[in-house]
Amino acid sequence: MPTLIAGAVAVIVLYFLLQMLRAANPVMLARAIKIVGGVIALAVAAFTGLRGELAVAIPLGIFGAGLLGWSPFGTPGFGNIGGLFGGASRSAGQSSRVRSQFLEMQLDHDTGQLAGQFIAGPNAGRLLDEFELAQLVAMIPAFDAESVSLLESYLDRRFPAWRQNAQGNATGGQSRAASSGKMTDEEAYQILGLQPGAGRDEIVRAHRTLMKKLHPDQGGSTYLAARVNEAKDTLLRTHNG
Repeated sequence: MPTLIAGAVAVIVLYFLLQMLRAANPVMLARAIKIVGGVIALAVAAFTGLRGELAVAIPLGIFGAGLLGWSPFGTPGFGNIGGLFGGASRSAGQSSRVRSQFLEMQLDHDTGQLAGQFIAGPNAGRLLDEFELAQLVAMIPAFDAESVSLLESYLDRRFPAWRQNAQGNATGGQSRAASSGKMTDEEAYQILGLQPGAGRDEIVRAHRTLMKKLHPDQGGSTYLAARVNEAKDTLLRTHNG
């Protein structure tokens, strides 16, 4: 009987864990997995080091430190290795901005957090964080297609399961908005979080960093990923020209 009870409890706990994972923000979930992996790697490295197995402990400790973004990856000699693990990045402090008729979104390169505010309409100047899901969804019919795509990208980050609960296809599906026009170099630099005049390597590196956070396969936004690709192509064409 105790074994049966323990098995039932394990099944219930597993069920609730799976439900939590389904509703979790993909970006925050990936970050949590990286942190847990780093802690486990350091713990195993410490254990093997105490047993004198330094050949195993040292590389494992470096790997764990890299996952957590700790030194020695912050030092010049380990810059490239740190980047492989998402540690101390040369894009620290950078952010990207995407604007539409009604909204402006800002993506933090370090955390992957997406924040937005209204730049037109009755709520101009207010942050999207001030509104609840039902209020934001109710605004969709009044927006142009590009603003709808930006808002849906924000909702995907803040309310990962919102599409499952949305009523009907009018509010539950990702809009395939076309760009409002040819992207300018200024817009492209803002989207990639770069200063005007950035070199080809900086453009490619910023694009790669953002795509890791925005690619649909990683739980990101189809629309924002397309805008990032367009920004890279725009600036590389400028360099090629």
